[in-house]
Amino acid sequence: MTTYIILAISLAANVLLLWYLSKLLKKFMYISQSLSDLYLTTKAFAVFVKNLYSMDSYHGEPMIQELVSRIREVNVEMETFRDVFQYTIDQEMDEELEEAANAEEEEQEKLLLYAGTRRRNS
Repeated sequence: MTTYIILAISLAANVLLLWYLSKLLKKFMYISQSLSDLYLTTKAFAVFVKNLYSMDSYHGEPMIQELVSRIREVNVEMETFRDVFQYTIDQEMDEELEEAANAEEEEQEKLLLYAGTRRRNS
């Protein structure tokens, strides 16, 4: 008789623990998705600010330069969280952002090179 009571209590405890585990996993996935969205947003913002800083009218502006350095710090912190919650990050989106940033940097270097040679000839 006591074996059946212990078995029933054990079964109820296991069902309760499974229910609690599923709730925790749902919350974990929600947090993971939110952090991955936040990471992608800050990465896109960093690309935007970097492109803004490289424009001729804003190049050398100290406030924008400070903004670029601060957003780098934020991205470093986001990288830490991304490593922990990397299960739901869309890798393709992350790669596209990296490619866009690299393409913009190459384009800016070409423009600066072209502008530098143009000024010497005139």
